[in-house]
Amino acid sequence: MGSEKSKNLIIGGTGYIGKFVVEASVKAGHPTSVLVRESTVADPVKGKLIDNFKNSGVTLAYGDLYDHESLVKAIKQANVVISTVGKMQIPDQTKIIAAIKEAGNIKRFLPSEFGIDVDHQEAIEPAASMFSEKVQIRRAIEADGIPFTYIACNCFSGYFLPTLAHPGAAAVPPRDKVTIPGDGTPKAVFNEEHDIGTYTIKAVDDPRTLNKILYIKPPKNTCSLNELVSLWEKKIGKSLERTYVPEEQLLKLIQESAFPMNVALGVSHSIFVKGDITNFEIEERFGVEASELYPDVKYTCVDEYLDRFV
Repeated sequence: MGSEKSKNLIIGGTGYIGKFVVEASVKAGHPTSVLVRESTVADPVKGKLIDNFKNSGVTLAYGDLYDHESLVKAIKQANVVISTVGKMQIPDQTKIIAAIKEAGNIKRFLPSEFGIDVDHQEAIEPAASMFSEKVQIRRAIEADGIPFTYIACNCFSGYFLPTLAHPGAAAVPPRDKVTIPGDGTPKAVFNEEHDIGTYTIKAVDDPRTLNKILYIKPPKNTCSLNELVSLWEKKIGKSLERTYVPEEQLLKLIQESAFPMNVALGVSHSIFVKGDITNFEIEERFGVEASELYPDVKYTCVDEYLDRFV
């Protein structure tokens, strides 16, 4: 397969999860290009990241999501498109779909997902609207017959674990008390960002992930908030005072909070109260699980991840 590795174009490569996907693509030996705007290259922070990309062998494809011609041109140089755009740009991926249709050479499109599986969830507002934007992009891809893989990587370790899943808290795990939404029993899944990049790139050329949802649900990363807190307590040799927030109280808090806190709390409700990540079975007809497909990937488990904060 050496010579047949797909040429990957990443749109949103300087974003939070994008940079891990770019790194994984290069590491796996794929010819890798990143769509960048001229203004991004001049930006002091992003510019540094782009220099790192160039030094690692990434090709810069100058263009813009909102400039159809430049987008088509960049897509024609690749055969896989991976979008990692941020949540404000999720609906604008219709522009990528239109450019892929025009280019006519793409064998796989991975839209920006990188969260819970939006087709299997019962989130409330305002999280529901955010998830429905991803659902609409999925249906548009399918309606146009574009070959796809959707990545349901569940919770980013880097976002949830430093606060023990407490939205808006300081990014160090608490050592005295912890607030838990609901009763703390639904299981969630936490994955380290490098691993998400690795699994994503493994999927791009894999016939088993074609037109499927790739769930990243390694057994060692699947745990409830109660289990997560207990694991942390064991590491620091100390019990935390646990405050449980009943669902009614959480729903009230969501209604009273402003954006973006209301969205964060809504996602929290979906994952940690409703159990939307783990309350369904992955069926062959729509999905496959990453750690089963790629047992060779040595992923960072939750237990090891927490060690960095002790």
